[in-house]
Amino acid sequence: MNDTSEVKLHFLDYWRTIRVRAGLITLVFLLVMVTAGVTTYFLPRLYLGKVSMEVRPDNYKPVDLFSSTTGRTYDPQFVQTQFEILRKSEILNPVIDQLDLTKVFAGDGAKPIPKQQAFNILNASMKLEPVRNTGLIDIGVYNQDPDLAANIANTIAVVYRNRRLEDLQGALDKALSQFKDEVEKQRQVVIEAAKKAAALRQSLQIIDPDPESASASLSTTERTELRFQESVTEQRTKVEQLRTELARIEQLKPEELMEALRTLNIDNQTVQKNLPLLQDSAAEEARLLRSGLGENHPRIKALRGMNETYHKNLSDELGSIRRAQATKLKIAETLLARLTENATASTEEAIKTKSKNSDYVGAKTEYIEDKKILESAEMQYQTERMKQKIDIDPAKIWSRAERPLAPAKPDVPMYLIGAAIFGIILGIALAFFIEYLDTSVKTLDDVERFLQIPVLAVIPRGVPILMRIKGDHPDAEAYRILRANIEFNKPTPDAKTMTLISGGPGEGKSTTLNNLAYTCSKGGYNVLVVDCDLRRPSQHLLFETDNDRGLADYLEGKASIDAITRTTKIDNLSFIPAGSFPTENVGMLNSQRMTDLIQRVKTQYDLVFFDSPPILGVSDGSVLTSEMDMTVMVVQHRRFPRAMLLRVKQAVHQVGGALVGVVLNNVDKKHDEGYSYYNAYNEYYTANRKERRPAPVQAGQGQGQDQRRPVAVAPVVHKNDNNSDY
Repeated sequence: MNDTSEVKLHFLDYWRTIRVRAGLITLVFLLVMVTAGVTTYFLPRLYLGKVSMEVRPDNYKPVDLFSSTTGRTYDPQFVQTQFEILRKSEILNPVIDQLDLTKVFAGDGAKPIPKQQAFNILNASMKLEPVRNTGLIDIGVYNQDPDLAANIANTIAVVYRNRRLEDLQGALDKALSQFKDEVEKQRQVVIEAAKKAAALRQSLQIIDPDPESASASLSTTERTELRFQESVTEQRTKVEQLRTELARIEQLKPEELMEALRTLNIDNQTVQKNLPLLQDSAAEEARLLRSGLGENHPRIKALRGMNETYHKNLSDELGSIRRAQATKLKIAETLLARLTENATASTEEAIKTKSKNSDYVGAKTEYIEDKKILESAEMQYQTERMKQKIDIDPAKIWSRAERPLAPAKPDVPMYLIGAAIFGIILGIALAFFIEYLDTSVKTLDDVERFLQIPVLAVIPRGVPILMRIKGDHPDAEAYRILRANIEFNKPTPDAKTMTLISGGPGEGKSTTLNNLAYTCSKGGYNVLVVDCDLRRPSQHLLFETDNDRGLADYLEGKASIDAITRTTKIDNLSFIPAGSFPTENVGMLNSQRMTDLIQRVKTQYDLVFFDSPPILGVSDGSVLTSEMDMTVMVVQHRRFPRAMLLRVKQAVHQVGGALVGVVLNNVDKKHDEGYSYYNAYNEYYTANRKERRPAPVQAGQGQGQDQRRPVAVAPVVHKNDNNSDY
């Protein structure tokens, strides 16, 4: 329960701060909105020309004489790589040259800007976006001229596509040229082998009806030997192929692994699973970076961590594939060694049965093997040429940029929405910061916690001078509450003299005293108001009378008490003005005549209110406080810091004053809703005003009763029956 109550209290404190500082928050919000509106108005209008293009990985692979499989190399970072390529000078410089952008960007009649500056302008105006899970990318260009924006975007797409075609064709021609050179070398080897076999056949006078066949006119021993030789040759070819594949795998990067596995006819589920994940993660990272997230954003770091995991998985799998391929090679080499041993044994056996045709058989076998290799290479070469001519399309423009009809920047609604959010946040933050710096009294709890004094009444802002209002007024109830609480908190039953003190001027002390005196007089008390603020008198203004003669004249011995005491238009209410202040007698309140006046008026009136200057300003306030039966501190809501109020309390205690409580003055109920319950009588009073009718007075009722004691309608306050610090 305690935790829940504490949370509610904090929430209400925050809400009260917002309400109190609503004007500041509104001002900051309006300033931010006006600034954003003016800035948006003067921002240049930029149009966006956009091209939609499909980019494809290069559809060729290095030609291998030992493999007949083909496929396309897959790079999971291919799209991001193309984004970077599109921003390079090799692509943008031709665009600048074709459109003569050094002059266009310089403006009409101006000197052409440097090419590097034009490159920077063009690069900054580009907007590249991928279409998720596709090979499509959008190439956008911002410019104040809509036609130029569309033209630049189209030119970039065309230049990029042509460059890709040139690079692809060049790589293809180079690969096929190397392949052709290898075929020609193999053809020369076959020719030399044929010449050697023919020379031996002629010199040894061997009759071979079919010199192109390995089994023609050979004996059984020779045929067996030939089969072993063919097996050795076939196995040697396989070993060479495995060795070549292993060498290629050793040079592979993890990103090239999937295409290489297809080329080598290796099916690996781990690679097929991780590579697409790596591609999606890389594309998502690129999208987030373009959306404005920084390098250290948690989502960017998370994606990069995932990329590292996928890279590690692929690297580990590449190592496994390498080890597996090395094992295959080792097995093949072992088998080759065994076949070689068998062939050697068969050769030794055949040597016994043949003599003159051994050299010829070897030459013929070598010729036939070289010929087979040549035929296979020529067929593969022709196949590659046909495939590359048919399947060469690295980039395709699907949607050309058209002249935009409306500017894309600035996005006025988003600018204003962002400014509104920022303005509200900034205003609230500033309000809480100012509230943090404000150490003034804000709540009743502040008073009772820091001053250890009960709050006798809460006076709302805008209370008028009650004696000038015809009839009763709802705000008079606040003073009735104050009157009742003062009566209940008297240090002694016969306490009659009272002063209201404050720490500084302008806290509403004089007005509060005047309204309290009026309320007490209306309650049946015989009341006297003495204006003791000789330096800045104000009570005569509230009573709407002159200040010609008053307390100062009495203290100088120029007039008697009766001569300076004036009656007012209010029954039971008398008034002694301050009079003309003699500058040569500034300490005249601290005199025997003042003490005599206090003692005399106590015998003539039920309550005597002495209006004093601020207690921290001059010594008069301390003098009066020491002579009074009761002292009430007036604290203006949200004005002076708590430290000053503590000094006021200490000043009262130092002179021996009886401080009975605090009046919290000038409370704005509209903003400080926490006080609305304290003055809830306003609504009750207004709602029931017409319903109240005076009750008939019965015979004998009300006669002989004490009319001075008011009925207590105030909230419960602490009763203080002894002469303590209160």
